[in-house]
Amino acid sequence: MATGSEATKPAEAVLEWNKQDNKRMLHAVYRVGDLDRAIKYYTECFGMKLLRKRDVPDEKYTNAFLGFGPENTNFALELTYNYGVDKYDIGEGFGHFAIANEDVYKLAENIKSKGGKITREPGPVKGGSTVIAFAQDPDGYLFELIQRAETPEPLCQVMLRVGDLERSIKFYEKALGMKLLRKKDVPDYKYTIAMLGYADEDKTTVLELTYNYGRTEYSKGNAYAQVAIGTNDVYKSAEAVDLATNELGGKILRQPGPLPGINTKIASFVDPDGWKVVLVDHADFLKELQ
Repeated sequence: MATGSEATKPAEAVLEWNKQDNKRMLHAVYRVGDLDRAIKYYTECFGMKLLRKRDVPDEKYTNAFLGFGPENTNFALELTYNYGVDKYDIGEGFGHFAIANEDVYKLAENIKSKGGKITREPGPVKGGSTVIAFAQDPDGYLFELIQRAETPEPLCQVMLRVGDLERSIKFYEKALGMKLLRKKDVPDYKYTIAMLGYADEDKTTVLELTYNYGRTEYSKGNAYAQVAIGTNDVYKSAEAVDLATNELGGKILRQPGPLPGINTKIASFVDPDGWKVVLVDHADFLKELQ
């Protein structure tokens, strides 16, 4: 019979491997009603590049990948257009994406000059000095514009609302080996945020999880889909996710293995709030890009 320490050793080994794994946030996936309109907006208003586009007529959808740098080093946005569907419900749970820029005033002016919508004019955050603004794309997705010195990753945040912040922090630490980078409580506005990721906020894309006092559930709509995260081993990563879901909630949706047709190995799961994450074998992902 195994002693307590022997029984816990496999779980400890799984979680330790997870911390050593070279994970990276690859892209966020969401749906838009007019792909050409979205590409025009993101390239002209935000200054992103169209990185690649693929049409899958058998399944009646088209993807476009946009970002500020190549996908093998930078985070990207994967926009999905489903044939014949021109509108989606964003829901209450998705918050925003964020773009870091050296001059938010100038960026906001450019967005307005191209016919884009600014929902919060540039200026310092209340009680602080960081200059921010908010823009809304043609499909209704919000983008926080954050003034920041030059950064290797301008596409810097994905903000999602959660019902139990401490549970979510533990989940992402355990399931994905993320680090809690910063936590901030704003009692005047009754919310708390936590930034989680794999490097400092000014160097990478982070998950910003927001807890609004007293709110435990949000509608998710059908617009925002998931975040994809690269891993050295989807099988070992899925073991860590399994441990986290058993303890904290959520569930594995797709057991690790190759996708039919392209052979890229993936696994997918939802966190305790129902937000979906897809794990992607990093070597397979790089082959896809070639």
